[in-house]
Amino acid sequence: MIIKQFNDKGLAHFAYALVDETAREVVLIDPARDPRPYYDLAAAHGARITHVIETHPHADFVSSHAEVARATGATIHAHSLLGARYPHRTFDEGATLVFPEFTLRSLHTPGHSPDSITILMEVDGRVHAAFTGDTLFIGDVGRPDLRENVGNLTAGREALARQMYHSTREKLMHLPDACLVYPAHGSGSLCGKALSDADVSTLGQEKLTNPALKPMSEAEFVAYLTADQPFIPNYFGYDVDLNRTGAPDFDAEARPTGNRTGAVVVDARPAEAYLRGHLPGALNIQDGGKFETWLGSILKAGEPWYLVAESEAQIATLRAKAAKIGYELTLQGAEVAAEVGADALPDVDEAHFKTHPEAYTIVDVRNRSEAAARTVFETALNIPLPELRDRLAEIPTGKPVLVHCAAGYRSAAGSSIIREALPGTTVYDLGERIKTY
Repeated sequence: MIIKQFNDKGLAHFAYALVDETAREVVLIDPARDPRPYYDLAAAHGARITHVIETHPHADFVSSHAEVARATGATIHAHSLLGARYPHRTFDEGATLVFPEFTLRSLHTPGHSPDSITILMEVDGRVHAAFTGDTLFIGDVGRPDLRENVGNLTAGREALARQMYHSTREKLMHLPDACLVYPAHGSGSLCGKALSDADVSTLGQEKLTNPALKPMSEAEFVAYLTADQPFIPNYFGYDVDLNRTGAPDFDAEARPTGNRTGAVVVDARPAEAYLRGHLPGALNIQDGGKFETWLGSILKAGEPWYLVAESEAQIATLRAKAAKIGYELTLQGAEVAAEVGADALPDVDEAHFKTHPEAYTIVDVRNRSEAAARTVFETALNIPLPELRDRLAEIPTGKPVLVHCAAGYRSAAGSSIIREALPGTTVYDLGERIKTY
């Protein structure tokens, strides 16, 4: 028996392949958009992928369950409440898949979503591991506020928080302390608020250290779980629906060839290159570890976009990143940026800014929780980056605008949004210099 964990660091997503070497069969749990690593693993073990299990319709990434089923003939399993629109077999509480070396059993654990299940792996009649999806994380539990408007079943955050209380207390916390905990996400995911950097834990360790599992009343738990959750990116609801339907196959070799008419231009080059010259209206969403998250937070789901990059290789890389959230489906075209001879846009006179901050409109594009926890400039207008395109009218334009975040990445995007939306207004990006304030 082999448990193979796949870690997509960009989305902090864990997928799993369970290999029964006796039967030469592979079961996938919550697979990522690109199925090729799973095919490679199966081939390396001389095995076939025969089953795919979805713990819930994911909001933060697009699963390859439908593609894998089409390519291999594998059966997809999901809870009946999911309302799957693809061929599948229901995997409600108590349902099992039996193999020579292990048995997989479904446990209904709503809270993150009404249709969430945990997959128990039993070996020799004992619970060996729990694949908890977005119900139980290491150091946290799944957020309850993503299914208020999307999915087969919708539910308010307070109602789901109450379900999470009972799922954790009445089901998961009764599992053996030695049971391994394999979640669908780790630190950096927006599906929770305080996930650990660890990639595996035990139930006993979580009961000792996980704040969400500490003794508290249902009311206290609901208040704890619904407070201070991170922002919800624009693409989350889109991905829930795409996963319920089953995404089309991902062609890693395809090259977008359309023009930029009617599309949002996304310039993924470093800020310095963007500031030297860029296509009219282009937004600067730089390539980086979280490119797909910010792409899906700034652009609306379904909004056509056009990519500008430094090379053909980068175009392929960024298209693959966009595919993880389903945004390659609206990528209209792409091009490699030509060398631009224009002078760089002017930079802020920092000495003047320090002595006369009142002469600037300061826009803080950090999240609300960041701004509340640590004020940098007392007069700053806090508009989180994911909301900026919808709240541009709130920005006074009678004086230069200076944009900052916590480290420089978001302010580059934010300043580009403001600059292109408010022509005639001088816009500065404080960038990495914010670290000195």
